[in-house]
Amino acid sequence: MSTSTAPATSTTRTVLRAEGFSCPSCVAKIEKQVGRLDGVERVRVQFASSRIEIDHDAGRVTVDQLVAAVAKAGYRAAPSKV
Repeated sequence: MSTSTAPATSTTRTVLRAEGFSCPSCVAKIEKQVGRLDGVERVRVQFASSRIEIDHDAGRVTVDQLVAAVAKAGYRAAPSKV
């Protein structure tokens, strides 16, 4: 008996620190823009702490691409140290 399975994808969580957003509607704008990237599984923006948590396939989307997507939404972001 043989079973075939799809190759396991490795999900990575990247945390970015964002600057420049000041309202809850900004959260939705960032989540929508980043969520459009191929390989992004989940985006969660924490308004109070300016954190953006992104679960993604690192083989399909890079941290630089995530930062660029935030920039395309009109905000600055950088990888978080923590």
